[in-house]
Amino acid sequence: MEIKELTRAEEEVMQILWRLKKGFIKEILEKFDEPRPAYSTVSTIIRILADKGFVNYRAYGRTHQYFPVISKDDYRKSQMSSFVRNYFSNSYQKMVSFFAREDSITVKDMEEIMAMMKNEDRDKKRR
Repeated sequence: MEIKELTRAEEEVMQILWRLKKGFIKEILEKFDEPRPAYSTVSTIIRILADKGFVNYRAYGRTHQYFPVISKDDYRKSQMSSFVRNYFSNSYQKMVSFFAREDSITVKDMEEIMAMMKNEDRDKKRR
């Protein structure tokens, strides 16, 4: 299942909802930095997120408490895969090479990444 990409506004709401775990519109709104968007704006974004399958809700009378259906990790994985596919011909090697050429990543960073990958690989084999 491919996870849809979020707009900047949708992602901002999801970031808050992922932190809260669940919340009413008013609670989500309170977590925005000033100047906060209008209540109706957040309500509209939440409805769009529900239509996209990112959130669901529990009804309490006329009020709804929203919660994420897609985890932050699942969204991150989907977006990284899409990024690598669209910008680096689906090659993580090309991506790392790009960042190395741009001096965005040091040899020490690369060694740490390799160590993390070895640990992940070892953990996967144990499972």
